[in-house]
Amino acid sequence: MTDKTMKAIWNNNLDLEDTAVPAPGPDEVLVKVTAAGVNRADVMQREGNYPPPPGVTDIIGMELSGVITELGGDVARQGRWAPGDEVAAIISGGGYAEYAVVPVGQLMPIPAGMTLLEAAALPETAATVWSNLVMEAGLTAGQTVLIHGGGSGIGTHAIQVAKAIGATVIVTVGSEGKAQRARELGADRVINYREQDFAEELENSVDVVLDIIAAKYLPGNVRVLAPGGTLVIIGMMRGTHGDLDIGALINKRARVIGTNVRRRPLTGPGSKATITDEVVKNVWPLVEDGTVKPVISATLPLAEARAAHEMLDSADSVGKVLLRP
Repeated sequence: MTDKTMKAIWNNNLDLEDTAVPAPGPDEVLVKVTAAGVNRADVMQREGNYPPPPGVTDIIGMELSGVITELGGDVARQGRWAPGDEVAAIISGGGYAEYAVVPVGQLMPIPAGMTLLEAAALPETAATVWSNLVMEAGLTAGQTVLIHGGGSGIGTHAIQVAKAIGATVIVTVGSEGKAQRARELGADRVINYREQDFAEELENSVDVVLDIIAAKYLPGNVRVLAPGGTLVIIGMMRGTHGDLDIGALINKRARVIGTNVRRRPLTGPGSKATITDEVVKNVWPLVEDGTVKPVISATLPLAEARAAHEMLDSADSVGKVLLRP
């Protein structure tokens, strides 16, 4: 049996190839993929700027939903999962495929009331948002959070989670369409970065900044932090080297954190398994009662992965783009 996979070629093309179906290791399961989420990190990997961790397949894709078809030996002995179970998962690579192997600690049940297709929009966004806003930055009710990229998959999910926590939510966007959708999702204030300087508008007033831009926004992000504030950088869309005002950081007693989910350990403190447990415990109930809803911009066939990547930069695309094998 062969597995059709979307493989990244470093000339920026995406080629659909047939390979052998991967075999799960002792602590893994094999999942028949229903849909895979498209993320900015996928684009970076395609361009050769974000290689997978050592030992991980070069097939792109860091989140999926699907049905378990095979259990590794240790997983079978544990008795928690069985063939036929519907699951969502974060993975370090391999999602753009008909079949993918998933470490057992990164499996999550499908939230009640969700279809398998809808669930594909949740794993990476939920893990990224909860681990960074809550587990890293400690966002609590009454605080103010600034979310850059409010129309992205991360942004649309973060707005809803932050509002559920009880925070005041400010977002930056680049189009009126994305601004309107951010307001509909609960954003208290929307700043069009093409028309306004967010740093000037928000100086010394933000408790937590969730940033996907990096270098270009670094001075402005530090400027908007309130005393004791936290800047969490989770992306590198606009460079990796920027000017940091150490004096301002010290005077504000502020923190700058750089983090991602992909390169965390599988188990142990701060691991992917810990994050998925926290997501199931804290985010899934919000999804099940309708407080947090997946925002899906488009669903495309796997063979149109390049078009899916291009949609991430579209002014008309709001939320997640999904691929179906």
